[in-house]
Amino acid sequence: MFLKYLIVFGVGGFVCLIAQILIIRTRMTSARILVLFELIGVLLQAVGIFEPIKNFANAGITVPIIGFGASLARGAMEGVKKAGILGIFNGGVTATSAGIAAAVGFGYLFALIFKAHSKKS
Repeated sequence: MFLKYLIVFGVGGFVCLIAQILIIRTRMTSARILVLFELIGVLLQAVGIFEPIKNFANAGITVPIIGFGASLARGAMEGVKKAGILGIFNGGVTATSAGIAAAVGFGYLFALIFKAHSKKS
């Protein structure tokens, strides 16, 4: 059991380490890194590598944004099987609707609770 937690922590930490290196060493914004990681998840799912990584790392790879990208790709692929070409558009959103709803709901809740202010350059 401890080894499983160690693997999850190690893989998730490695994903965060890559993001931190990108922030420090490049001029990439956090939004661009977010999109990059989501595209990595889509790519890993499309070529069939995401499932073996998920079986090994569990939440270490599914909780970061890479898992969201893989879920979008998986949903789009299933949507194409069910609805043809139009499934590309609704399959990914259907597969990730719970996560999207939670993000919007919690974002709204925290916007009500906390006062937002911009970062000083």
